[in-house]
Amino acid sequence: MINLLKKILKNTDYILLISTLLLFVIGVFAIFSAGYNTTLNKDEYIKQIIWFGVTFAIMIVVWLVDYSMFDIFGYILYGINLVLLVLVLCMPKLMGASSWFNLGGMLYQPSELMKISYIICSAKLISILKGINKVEKKKRIITYLCLIALFVIPFILIILQPDFGTAIVFIVIMSFMVFYFGIKYRYIFITLAVLIILIPLVYLFVLNPVQQDRINVFLNPELDALGSGYNAIQSKMAVGSGMLFGTGFLKGSQTQNGYLPIKSSDFIFSVISEEFGFIGSTVVVILFVILLFRLIKISKSTQDNFGKFMIVGITGMIFFHFVENIGMTIGLLPITGVPLPFVSYGGSSLITNGIAIAIALNVSARKTKGTFM
Repeated sequence: MINLLKKILKNTDYILLISTLLLFVIGVFAIFSAGYNTTLNKDEYIKQIIWFGVTFAIMIVVWLVDYSMFDIFGYILYGINLVLLVLVLCMPKLMGASSWFNLGGMLYQPSELMKISYIICSAKLISILKGINKVEKKKRIITYLCLIALFVIPFILIILQPDFGTAIVFIVIMSFMVFYFGIKYRYIFITLAVLIILIPLVYLFVLNPVQQDRINVFLNPELDALGSGYNAIQSKMAVGSGMLFGTGFLKGSQTQNGYLPIKSSDFIFSVISEEFGFIGSTVVVILFVILLFRLIKISKSTQDNFGKFMIVGITGMIFFHFVENIGMTIGLLPITGVPLPFVSYGGSSLITNGIAIAIALNVSARKTKGTFM
């Protein structure tokens, strides 16, 4: 057991681990600042530290258990979260969506852990598909149908909440894994053509008026400067006022005077940009770039298909959260409520992303199939 632990510690990707920890530390300072002049959010940084303690304990377990056993855990977690995604639809709406369970004041979002279980289960099925001979058409078709069902069922349940931000995360995860699998380009072009046709139909017949307003305001925030466009305008003002070096810790006018909305979670990057300036926000971006490059490196060096595709799915998940959250705070992308991994306040998000990194650390420590077993 001691020799096993030594081998795992020796082969662990410490650059990935340190990047993650630094993002969390930056997040705690930003969350503290976001709640400094309020009574509602004042203790969120303490809750975030407690959540991190829970997350880190889970990460250690996930890190040490051989990832070849994750498929069993993944299917169990998938089934549990599927039931929770059905039950959460009966919960009272919060911010326009039935996405959370209220556990004595602590909110739990089942769609977060569903991302992990979906990645694990999809990676297992794709690794099985890789090993199926092309002659075995029946087996390949059944596996393809299972992959489709694995995606479609939680996707529809999340759309029904409605939580389009999280639904898009699932699309991105699936796209990363399918593209890495080696899909033919004609299928990609067909999919893009279908999406182009569906976009106006979804806008007109699927989105509710509030969601339509978000898109309209994204294109022109001044349409409703005191209503739907308020968040986007205040966020860009906060980012711009930070300039090069920032206004200083706890000295951001937008942050401390209550103009910046949902500042501890959705707009945490705006807090960092305002108080730490371009320099501080660039540090955050660089840490994410390092984190993503380490994930890509692990996926390329892993010989086992199951481990490889788990890392690809995790890369897609973190990449989308990173790009979407920062993009919406600076007005380049629509506001969807997608949190910034490890930085934004939120226990469900922190645990999900922590498990994702722990899986990556696990795979990086074992490199080849069967190592240390």
